[in-house]
Amino acid sequence: MPFVDVLTTMLDDSLPLTVGEWEEWGNPDASATAYRTMKSYSPYDNVRERHDDATPLVYPRLFASGGLNDSRVGFWEPAKWVLKIRDANEANYAVLKTEMGAGHRGPSGRYDAWRDEAQVLAWTLNEIIPSS
Repeated sequence: MPFVDVLTTMLDDSLPLTVGEWEEWGNPDASATAYRTMKSYSPYDNVRERHDDATPLVYPRLFASGGLNDSRVGFWEPAKWVLKIRDANEANYAVLKTEMGAGHRGPSGRYDAWRDEAQVLAWTLNEIIPSS
């Protein structure tokens, strides 16, 4: 599951893993350096509408997923990220799949996990193989 809204998550000390992660990542609420560093690599915070030369920026086509019961990465992170990418340019194509019964590692049953992986592979093949 994509950890794409790093700064917002690391600023929320009510989330179960945030405070424990401050030792490794730094506390962006207490350190301007940690804040700037996280903001520099946080995918959500770095979605842009235009290139440096002011031409519209179109992102590669994207398939993102999240799990409603993920205790590590909130389901709202990929949802916010996909929406921001879509809003940045109407030419951006981003698909979001939210697993309603899954946690951090996706569906838990063996066949459910295989179906999930098959869906990702089918989407990928559809994107890279030209249609005739």
